Amino acid sequence: MPASGSDAATRANLFNLMANKFQSLREGISQERRDRIDAMTREMLAEMPMHALRDALRFTQQQLAEELGVKQAAISKMERRPDHLVSTLRRFIEAMGGELELKAHFPTGSVSITELGASDDIRKTA
Repeated sequence: MPASGSDAATRANLFNLMANKFQSLREGISQERRDRIDAMTREMLAEMPMHALRDALRFTQQQLAEELGVKQAAISKMERRPDHLVSTLRRFIEAMGGELELKAHFPTGSVSITELGASDDIRKTA
């Protein structure tokens, strides 16, 4: 049943109250501590397991399954799998509106790996 206008207004007021309380708490913290918290938050958001990324983007397993043309169980299994084909991971990310980028980091710098999934299979050329 859809929420009435008064329910929506109540939720909006509650959200504003919580936001104001959070802002008051944050103002009481030293700038140094806020900077550390912000850095930790950026680090946590930069590294997410697949299910957390899906949740953060507000996709259900069912929605993603429909987008990929698979069953919901396949999404559940994919999220628990410890290793993925790059092509599978790319499809998962693209189904949520993202773009997969693969980078290699070396002491001398970083490089983006391109042409992922090209026909040059390493097993054939080795």
